[in-house]
Amino acid sequence: SAIFCTKRHQNNLYRTKRVFVNNIDTYSSKCIAKFLSTCMVGGSLEEADEDGPAEDETALQDGTFQIVGTISNNEGEKPSFALQCYSQKRDQLLPSLLECDVVVYNISEHATAEMIDEATWAISALHSDIESFASQKIFILISSVMTWAMSKPADPNDPEIPLTEDDYRRKRHHPNFKEHANAEKMVLKLGKTKKSKLSSYVVAAGVQYGMGENLLHYFFKTSWLGEFAKVPVFGPGTNIIPTIHVNDLAGVIQNVIDHKPKIHYFLAMDDSNNTFEDIVKIISFVLGPGKIKKVPKEEAYLTKVLTNADVDYLSVNLRIEPIFLKETFNLHWVSEAGIIDNINRVVEEYKLLRLLLPIRICLLGPPAVGKSSVAEKLCQHYKLHHINLKEEEAVNGTEQEGESEEALSNAQDQLDSLKDSMEQNGGRLSDGLVYRIMRDKLNSTPCRNHGFVLDGFPKSYDQAKEIFYDEQDDPRSKMPAFNKKIIPEFIFSLEASDDFLKERVQNLPESVAEKMRYSKDEYLTRLKKFRKANVEDETVLNYFDELEIHPEHIEVNNDPEYGAVMDKITRLVGRPRNYGPTPEEREEMERKSVEETAQRLVLETAEWNRREAETAQRRKPWSCKQEHELLEARSAPLRNYLMNYVMPSLAEGMMECCKAKPDDPVDFLLIGTAAE
Repeated sequence: SAIFCTKRHQNNLYRTKRVFVNNIDTYSSKCIAKFLSTCMVGGSLEEADEDGPAEDETALQDGTFQIVGTISNNEGEKPSFALQCYSQKRDQLLPSLLECDVVVYNISEHATAEMIDEATWAISALHSDIESFASQKIFILISSVMTWAMSKPADPNDPEIPLTEDDYRRKRHHPNFKEHANAEKMVLKLGKTKKSKLSSYVVAAGVQYGMGENLLHYFFKTSWLGEFAKVPVFGPGTNIIPTIHVNDLAGVIQNVIDHKPKIHYFLAMDDSNNTFEDIVKIISFVLGPGKIKKVPKEEAYLTKVLTNADVDYLSVNLRIEPIFLKETFNLHWVSEAGIIDNINRVVEEYKLLRLLLPIRICLLGPPAVGKSSVAEKLCQHYKLHHINLKEEEAVNGTEQEGESEEALSNAQDQLDSLKDSMEQNGGRLSDGLVYRIMRDKLNSTPCRNHGFVLDGFPKSYDQAKEIFYDEQDDPRSKMPAFNKKIIPEFIFSLEASDDFLKERVQNLPESVAEKMRYSKDEYLTRLKKFRKANVEDETVLNYFDELEIHPEHIEVNNDPEYGAVMDKITRLVGRPRNYGPTPEEREEMERKSVEETAQRLVLETAEWNRREAETAQRRKPWSCKQEHELLEARSAPLRNYLMNYVMPSLAEGMMECCKAKPDDPVDFLLIGTAAE
């Protein structure tokens, strides 16, 4: 759409238009304003490239929309796409509105009574000044489809027939959206008075999605976090929710500005007739556990995230179709078929705009160097998934999979396959099954969402090729084919001398050494095998080097907490790419911070008291005579200086002062000194 908006012939420059949008720092208005800032005036007119602009529309500037507006948070920064931000005080705002060619008020989502009142005030104030307009102004109210929520079906005998703009006079608003409906009526009424001076439009938008999400964010976040086995659907979920991608809504606004249509009321939603259940199900399938759970509608209020208005939106049941929009406008749709058919694109927008990007780390190094300890710390710091090769865990994990009969059946088949493999390979899994299990883990939804730390695997060049192999190989590429979705982006090789490692293993408790297979003979065999594998021409580190993912070598010193290692890794990896700590985690962090501060104060106070005691002990009692002699000795240089350089001049000045008897002796002395 942005390409379509900016594609113009060099000689086809339209007059720049100043567009006001309220609250350009909030989700919907921000997306619309940012979209318009990339568009050329007249960019949605099909015939514009052929005929060019009218003579009176030729401009000296580049013809893009100039975006101005108000912001809801006065302490926030001005959006980069905005030319200017205005105060929300009405006496200061009105002159700014009068400077604009187009005024857009968005009350479609999370609109308070004050916002709706400001929108009606704005159209009334502009209408009162209508005679002073040098050219036509356009006022656009972005309202909500909830003003149609209680409308009866177009045909009571056939509920499948959708409502359209032709049914405008039959529409009935939701009880909680009465103010929206009244605002729509006022905007349309005042725009009819003198259309050559002030033309008004109402766009009733469906539930908006895309570009990081707003109303549906709860379901995206719940799915991405993966904290619940099933994503909740509040109520039966069979209701049809009219929806529209927020950038498609922005395209509708662009078309209204460009076309100035004779029709003044538009419905804005995509072609989908998706139910609430279907929408949540596809979000859960692509981004989360893949399952949903129907719960009572009242539980939505317990989320502490969804507002009453949000629940109203999610409960609407409306089959509606925008006829005028398709007949009148030239829209380049982002998501015409709806969120379900375009879910992959919508999910990518969500991840990118909210910076929810996976961090994929691989830790390599000799046995007992501390890979698992560092991996656990990294997983805790970045909220990643710890992937290590433990065959018994693979088998036990398979036993617990699934709840449905089909899932249990699949899990049992996989478990039987694993056990057969172990029986045929002396209690160990075959290489093929190991590779399959690792690939399945790395391709799992939690790892794709959050990322992972691969702990000590792969161990060889061949294993790496098998794990990360991508069937879509480019024969022209000199690099080995690899799967970009699961390949680690950070490779850390932890290194230590053999003497250091042997001493560390010897100091381990016997139970720990036995559990980790670090008995003396067994450990030396494993260490020797590792050293031999890493002097060959094709090592696992060589594999990553060939892919230009260059490993970082980190020396492990005698640091039981791995502080230096963690500092270096976190410095290279950067900040976490997730939602940050939960409220419970923040509370725990604050509690620990208070405890650490209190403990530090106690230690600092004790240290200060100790030093004071030592200083007092070092001091010896002085007698009055000794103290007098010490002061005399220290003051001797100063006395000599005064006697030689200060007193002679002072005595001479005093003599002159006695002779002259001035009114101000001090000034007299100072002037005399300056003269000298």
